[in-house]
Amino acid sequence: MTMLQILFLAAVQGAAELLPVSSSAHVIVAAKLMGLDPTTPEMTLLLVMLHTGTMFAVILFFWKSWRASFFTSRGQFWSSCRLILAATALTGVVGLGLKAAIERLAFGKAAHAEIEMLFGNLGLISAALAAVGVLIVYAGLKGSRAAAPKGEVGTGEACVIGAVQGLCLPLRGFSRSGATISTGLLLGVARDRVEGFSFALAVVLTPPVIAREVLRLMKAHAPQLGTGGTHLLDMFFPSLCGMAFSFLAGLLALRWLSSWLEQGRWHYFGYYCLAASLAVFALYRMGI
Repeated sequence: MTMLQILFLAAVQGAAELLPVSSSAHVIVAAKLMGLDPTTPEMTLLLVMLHTGTMFAVILFFWKSWRASFFTSRGQFWSSCRLILAATALTGVVGLGLKAAIERLAFGKAAHAEIEMLFGNLGLISAALAAVGVLIVYAGLKGSRAAAPKGEVGTGEACVIGAVQGLCLPLRGFSRSGATISTGLLLGVARDRVEGFSFALAVVLTPPVIAREVLRLMKAHAPQLGTGGTHLLDMFFPSLCGMAFSFLAGLLALRWLSSWLEQGRWHYFGYYCLAASLAVFALYRMGI
């Protein structure tokens, strides 16, 4: 990858990650159009590091809101931690279970088969975009017609949101933020509460995902490490540059997301996902 390609992918990731339109789908399509393979360890690590940049944007953007919601007292802090941990645990159970099921159905007993090998399949991405688009439109329209919800995130809501987040992990195109925020809206949670909770889950989830992809990349390059063929800096420098640029793009996207969510325009993101699904399907039919 050239530095220009990395910066372009970082801009796409940063703009799309914090909008409910599936950043992974956008980055994968952009990578394929540039002739890159989104299933390689280098590309999957780059995707995760771009997510890391936007994670820092999330922390900066939501810090004041989180301080008011989660850190008002010791009791409130631990109550919030329990909700986030419960949701994250459900994410792990559902996500890892679905990952194992997909790998078994798609690859059978093939050696070294990983779900990342499906990340470049535009047909699957198109279907996932369509599914999350329908969910976003339904949640947005239902929410705009109902009285303003005033509910908080309770244990039940946290578990349902966490389970839905688990469905998003192995499916590129099924927007994590789109699915989790829409689920919260359908459960009657206030818009600002479910938005903050959804991105708090993303901050907790990102570090273990980074660790997994770092190990995957190092395993792929293990024979070359220490022999002069590959150096750690060579492997991680492109991803670190992309992370910094996606941080800046992510801050701009967050302002857009919060504005449209508060103005009752959430369903418009769903229409975009449906249109993007058709465009990706067209590329799939073209053999890209």
